[in-house]
Amino acid sequence: MQAPTEILAKRGVASAVAFGSGAVLVLAFAPFDFWPFALVAAGGLYAAWSTGSAASLAFRGYLFGLAKYLIGVSWIYVSIHEHGHAGVALSVFLVMLFCAGLAIFPMLMGYAYGRWLRLGSAVDVVTFAALWTFIDWILTWLLTGFPWLLAGYAHLGTAIGAYAPIGGVLLVGFVSVFSGAAIGRLLLSRARSWAPGAVALLLWLIAIPLGWIAWVAPAARGPVEVALVQGNVAQEIKWLPESVEPILEKYEGLTEPEWGRELIVWPEAAITLWRHQATPFLERMSERAADSSTTLITGIVGWERDRNHVRGGYSQNTAIALGKGAGDYVKRRLVPFGEYVPLEFIIRGWIELFDLPMSRLHPGAMQQPLLEAGELRLAMAICYEIVFPELVRTQARDADLLVTISNDTWFGDSIGPPQHMQMAQMRALENGRYLLRSTNNGITAIVDHQGRMVARLPRFEQGVLEGSALVMEGRTLYSRLGGMPVLVGCFSILIIGFWLRRRVVHEDTGQAGSE
Repeated sequence: MQAPTEILAKRGVASAVAFGSGAVLVLAFAPFDFWPFALVAAGGLYAAWSTGSAASLAFRGYLFGLAKYLIGVSWIYVSIHEHGHAGVALSVFLVMLFCAGLAIFPMLMGYAYGRWLRLGSAVDVVTFAALWTFIDWILTWLLTGFPWLLAGYAHLGTAIGAYAPIGGVLLVGFVSVFSGAAIGRLLLSRARSWAPGAVALLLWLIAIPLGWIAWVAPAARGPVEVALVQGNVAQEIKWLPESVEPILEKYEGLTEPEWGRELIVWPEAAITLWRHQATPFLERMSERAADSSTTLITGIVGWERDRNHVRGGYSQNTAIALGKGAGDYVKRRLVPFGEYVPLEFIIRGWIELFDLPMSRLHPGAMQQPLLEAGELRLAMAICYEIVFPELVRTQARDADLLVTISNDTWFGDSIGPPQHMQMAQMRALENGRYLLRSTNNGITAIVDHQGRMVARLPRFEQGVLEGSALVMEGRTLYSRLGGMPVLVGCFSILIIGFWLRRRVVHEDTGQAGSE
């Protein structure tokens, strides 16, 4: 019988395994939530990289990334074709181009692993996991970042999710990838290398008592009564001038029975007027909220004048607190091609999506004060921002509650919104804070400090989610230290792995010379 490594060495087999691993990884995330596939994917890629040159590993890494992103972010097609009104051919081309660019990251990972780290021993399991985690971290910031489908999100509800309050999604991902690679190593090795598997099992067992640790505790002040409004406004009519008044009437009507609650939240860009145009409406809502001892938070697009700007000013995606609350928040991390267009002098005009008001935005300052809701301090993240762990952490560490507003209508009934929700849940778990999420057509939800959805509204229906949230005292280890300890650990592992590889190569070269 042929050994697994001999089978993988056959032409095309390792490449097929790599591509298949990228495809099944998507099944580990929402809405599928088959988390064992995260281990299968890591083990499959580890096996595919067990043989071959650095160049062949790079090619297999590219196939892995291509499958992962073509399936995992296929929802981009909906926004480009259905809402941007681009033709099928152009939409498919743009999605493939985007995914092809993202696949470069696992391609580089494969080359680095094959060129400088692979030893052919059990050590490879830990260097493989460290390199994967390091690449996941790079995806959180390089070229503004696109930290989608990070391995740790698959384990939000598993035992190793308990590592999130310690080292965030990156630490959870490291444990997941290490475990998958350890299984792959066990299946590949004729000598049955049990050590990595034993360590992986130990990490899962340790996670059980870690899950019992109460990093935070409820404050004495009692629950916060909240109402999250879901307008379910069709994207096709949202920005039409004739839709302005009906939309305002809808939100005002849905909110009327909720006055008196401590906090009411409307979705991202719920008001489809420039902020200065909506002044009379905002003043009326603010007075109504103040009279009811309520804070109303809503999304709205603001216009700021800038004498140095070519057009005389710029728009910003903002959230404002009215009534008993105070403060403005301007979205800091914008969506490429959705909220701003790179190289717009070339691209602008190709697709209607790029000509909407929301595609000409200017980011806010990286350091902004928290929103206030009476005595409460609220950390705000608008839509896409919630997927950036460190961006959220910097505000969450001083906040009583996390609030995120979004408009996932752009992605229709695809896998995008459930993935987005899953990442928001991870932010709650990492920081030990309740999270309130108000969206235009779902998923509107209340998430507790352990990342669990305690209440939600049905998608594609207008409604109001009434509930309560607890203010938690204390901070998680991740809230205090962030992901830096995980990065330092991974970088140290990679340095040691690189040194061991050089040592082995040097010894092999010396032996060959002596012969």
